[in-house]
Amino acid sequence: MSAWGEVLVGLAILIGLLGVIVPILPGVVLIAAAILVWAIMTGGASAWIAFALCATLLVISGVIKYTWPGRKLKEAGVPNRSLLLGALLGIIGFFVIPVVGLFLGFVLGVYLSEFQRIKQHQAAWQSTVHALKGVGLSMLIELLGALLASGVWLIAALAI
Repeated sequence: MSAWGEVLVGLAILIGLLGVIVPILPGVVLIAAAILVWAIMTGGASAWIAFALCATLLVISGVIKYTWPGRKLKEAGVPNRSLLLGALLGIIGFFVIPVVGLFLGFVLGVYLSEFQRIKQHQAAWQSTVHALKGVGLSMLIELLGALLASGVWLIAALAI
């Protein structure tokens, strides 16, 4: 693969990392696709081994991203209904107030759902804080997997 091709792949990976931090773009999918294109264009066993390792890291982080925070939220007593309403209001909020509305809508949705369920401000707010911690942990796990996969690709691109 040419140097310009590798720069474009690196740029796509960087955009994917930004997509993990600001969930507007499908960050992990973009990273995996960029590394797949690199492996196809580079060819050879080393490129495919690097791609397989990157894909494995992304899949493992994706599984952990949903299981670990989900278990913590269940332990805290936050029902899936509250998270679903938070996600729906987050999507609506994203279009009403671009970017920031996603966060505000999620918080408002979880709080309203929990307040309707519990009928106490303090307890509803505690559930909302637990939900925010769960989402933050989920994003950190996804970012770690994406950074590890990006690092593997960088080492492979420099070595091949």
